[in-house]
Amino acid sequence: MSDDLIPPSPSAEAYGAEEDQGEVFTIHDPFALFAEWLAKAGETEPNDPNTMALATADKHNLPNVRMVLLKEVDACGLTFYTNVESAKGEEIAANPQAAACFHWKTIRRQVRFRGRVERVSDEEADAYFATRARNAQLGARASAQSRPMESREALEREIERLDRAYDGADVPRPDHWSGYRLTPIEIEFWVNRPFRLHDRLVYWRETPEADWQSERVYP
Repeated sequence: MSDDLIPPSPSAEAYGAEEDQGEVFTIHDPFALFAEWLAKAGETEPNDPNTMALATADKHNLPNVRMVLLKEVDACGLTFYTNVESAKGEEIAANPQAAACFHWKTIRRQVRFRGRVERVSDEEADAYFATRARNAQLGARASAQSRPMESREALEREIERLDRAYDGADVPRPDHWSGYRLTPIEIEFWVNRPFRLHDRLVYWRETPEADWQSERVYP
């Protein structure tokens, strides 16, 4: 493979010039610490600081990864929404555990999660679906996500048909669209340090009901 496709690494001088961020593990509760970092990223990231890489595995244990939007975080876990008949939905049904990663270049920090995944309640899914823009609601009904598509025009025609069908009425949430909650048993916080001597703090627990334990690990 040609090295021309790989950008050059920063020089030693560049690493030495990096400003150290000081102590950043300032909150003991991992969800509260994550919320603080997410809010900080929201001040500087140009687009969607709530974007996370979501990794799942299919029934053959072949991994898959894609970017999704975090829509809610609390002590129960991370919630995102999607078509449950999509590739990720089928993979979660076959293997209901996942990993997620947030990386914010502007603040040079990263957070990783691992744990089990389960569907949210219909009431939660209905409530979130009602907040979506109408065109997004129509798109959720029209799209057979991850399956072969005849053409872009076919999708657009279906959206137009649904728009006429629900003219003057609320668009109901389709049965194939819902949310998932990743309940972590491991969370790792990572912060960039000069000369790649990065800081890593790992929280873990045996079950979602257990208390968190934590330790720093080598970069």
